[in-house]
Order: sequence, then C-alpha cells, then structure tokens
Amino acid sequence: MISSYKTMQLTLLSCLLLLACNSAHSGSISKGKSLAFDRSKGNCLACHTIDDGEMAGNIGPPLVNLKMRFSTRDALFKQVWDATTINSKTSMPPFGRNKILSEEEIEHIVEYIWSL
Repeated sequence: MISSYKTMQLTLLSCLLLLACNSAHSGSISKGKSLAFDRSKGNCLACHTIDDGEMAGNIGPPLVNLKMRFSTRDALFKQVWDATTINSKTSMPPFGRNKILSEEEIEHIVEYIWSL
C-alpha cells in the first residue's frame, strides 16, 4: 500500500508536470502567433484574416474554427507544409516544401492557428 507521503509526492509531481506542459504549450502558441504575424516569415496575414491581426488580406479564408475544417492537427500541418498536395491550384505557398519555414516553425504556427 502506498503511504500518504508517497501519494502527496506523486500528486505534487503530477501537478508540476502539468504546469510544465501547459507552459510549453503556451510558449508554442505565442511563438506561432509571432511567426504567423511576422511579415518576413509566415506572413499569414497577407492572405488571411486573424483576430487582432492588422491589415489582413482576404485571398484565403479567415483563420477561425480550424478544428471544424481540419480533422486533425496533422491535416492542418500538411496544409501549411504544402497545400498543393490537396489543391494543385491553390495560391498558398508550400511553406515547408520550399523551405520558407522550418518544420519547427510550422509546428508553432499550427499550434497557434489550431487554438483559434
């Protein structure tokens, strides 16, 4: 049987791990927003409306409710990586395939826009 002291230690460890994960998740969302709004990197605002984004374009759909449009985060990642695999006539650049953004940068952007 686990002692109450051991139970408290396990509970405390679980709470610390949860806090660390939430902090990392928020950091990724923050980095993703920064990249998405950066005119020299993701530049999502050139084509998409995003809440609190300034001078947004209207070529692409607004970036809202992406969980309704994409079944998984992986599907969204693939769209950002290379949208031409889904729609050969898209005007969206293949950010990953053309090395406009790194895989890590796309992960951050996906984390951010998935949260919208």
